[in-house]
Amino acid sequence: MPNSATTTANGDVCVLIGTMKGAFFAWSDEKRENWRLDGPHFRGQSVYSLAFDNRGGRNRTFAATQSMHWGGTVRTSDDFGRTWSDGERQSVRFPAESGLALTQIWQIRPGRADEPEIMYCGVEPAALFESHDRGESWSIVEGLLNHEHRTQWQPGGGGLCLHTILLDPQNRERMAIAISTGGVYRTEDGGKTWRARNVGVRAQFLPDKYPEFGQCVHKIVHHPSRPERLFLQNHWGLYRSDDWGDNWQDIANGVPSDFGFAMLMHPHDPDAVFIVPLESDEFRCTPEAKLRVYRTRDAGGNWEPLTDGLPQADAYEAVLRDALTTDSMNPAGIYFGTRSGKLFGSGDEGSTWREIADGLPPVVCVKTAVTSAASEAE
Repeated sequence: MPNSATTTANGDVCVLIGTMKGAFFAWSDEKRENWRLDGPHFRGQSVYSLAFDNRGGRNRTFAATQSMHWGGTVRTSDDFGRTWSDGERQSVRFPAESGLALTQIWQIRPGRADEPEIMYCGVEPAALFESHDRGESWSIVEGLLNHEHRTQWQPGGGGLCLHTILLDPQNRERMAIAISTGGVYRTEDGGKTWRARNVGVRAQFLPDKYPEFGQCVHKIVHHPSRPERLFLQNHWGLYRSDDWGDNWQDIANGVPSDFGFAMLMHPHDPDAVFIVPLESDEFRCTPEAKLRVYRTRDAGGNWEPLTDGLPQADAYEAVLRDALTTDSMNPAGIYFGTRSGKLFGSGDEGSTWREIADGLPPVVCVKTAVTSAASEAE
């Protein structure tokens, strides 16, 4: 396949696809009608997290790769995959005295817009790392590492992973994270201390259905213009909080199942959220074998199925927590990948869909980038 880094133009849209056997880039112009595929990068390695960072005038792609030989590493590219940083350099490491060892990097998150040097990553076993040099080096957030609840956290089906990081753009001291199966935690002092924020969220698998912590939260999202309003997809349960997670209310109104992994915030509308329900924790496939993306436009008051262009029969698909994403265009493009190796996209906010790729390895992560002049080929 041709290397897309030699053919990009200003304003092109790139869908970054992490799979169990490498990473792929799908490219299109601003019309998002015709796509070309580049890859695989990191052949044979699982890529559970990807991120694109265009702060400070750069166009840097991050990939969390998992090599059988080198383990988990954060790789970077400033030319959309033409070249990558050294795969042998393991910069994300637990302190030796912790007795912990890195299993997987689950999330890479650029910091706030006015902090272009800051990056975060969430890992397994559940911990948070931060970088103050654009991801060149990483240090662990001690306040969470030493949290009193740590010894009581239990791994979910995918491991004990910190998979979601939400930043308050208005307050540098505030951040929320989600751990499977620890629940939601929030800091108000830049990571020095953390408090569980799970009031109202059900732990279906525990004797105490509403504990302080221990919920298997699959994803939380929010919109930068209204950061205090959080939406949560749980291991059974859809919720909204209007107070940064202090209290949660059920919003599973009219969905075929409130079990699922993926949850997506609309990039321009703080009332619009997308999910892909699955039948149950025992049968993790789309309900009725129909591939449906559900959207709310009223903050969870009502949900509507988006099906035009998606298979509505014999579609035993599953979409994982980071395999649903949006671009920054207007109208917004929505994209998702499946465990069966399909990539779907919509250029009209989910009203109509098309299959972009098929036959990929199982998709575990989908992110996007829109190129700027700095990334055009010379």
